[in-house]
Amino acid sequence: MSYAVKEIFKTLQGEGAQSGRAAVFCRFAGCNLWTGREVDRATSVCSFCDTDFVGMDGTDGGRFADAEALGDAIERAWNGGPGGRYVVLTGGEPLLQVDAALVAALHARGFEIGVETNGTQDAPEGLDWICVSPKADAPVKLTRGHELKLVYPQPKAPPEAFAHLEFDHFFLQPMDSPEADANLAATIKYCTENPRWRLSLQSHKMIGIR
Repeated sequence: MSYAVKEIFKTLQGEGAQSGRAAVFCRFAGCNLWTGREVDRATSVCSFCDTDFVGMDGTDGGRFADAEALGDAIERAWNGGPGGRYVVLTGGEPLLQVDAALVAALHARGFEIGVETNGTQDAPEGLDWICVSPKADAPVKLTRGHELKLVYPQPKAPPEAFAHLEFDHFFLQPMDSPEADANLAATIKYCTENPRWRLSLQSHKMIGIR
């Protein structure tokens, strides 16, 4: 299987339970909830998406012929020693492409593997960290994992609808929009009143990194 990748880069994880950790981000092209075209945004399931996942023209992006080729590219991007290797497979929707061969190739190179997914696709075995970010009107197939990170507020996706799922951590992340200040205030209020949920901030945006 070949893989369509928008970009590969090393940075610090900016969100959720792994915030602050060095990681290679491998952003896959394509998503099942939005085409990525602005003309389709208003009618998409994920109309608030803030990520460019269209095409393969980003840093070290491209079409990778097989899992070994993509594993090599991710290892080059790490550009460090064997210890602490962590890769975040993201998108778009990474689970449209991530498969057992890629999981094996990354584990063979010493990487711990995280995935950031909308939860609508089945996941291959062997992923080390599963972060699901549900979207309104999109059925969740992945009902267990390590981290559930809900963008808030989504009128058709209240936190109560997901609180019964089997995750180790539950985060609310204020929606980045023209109403960002009001969204932050609403998120703080909800987490204060419902302490099972913790506040997740996009710290990478605050400090000006990718």
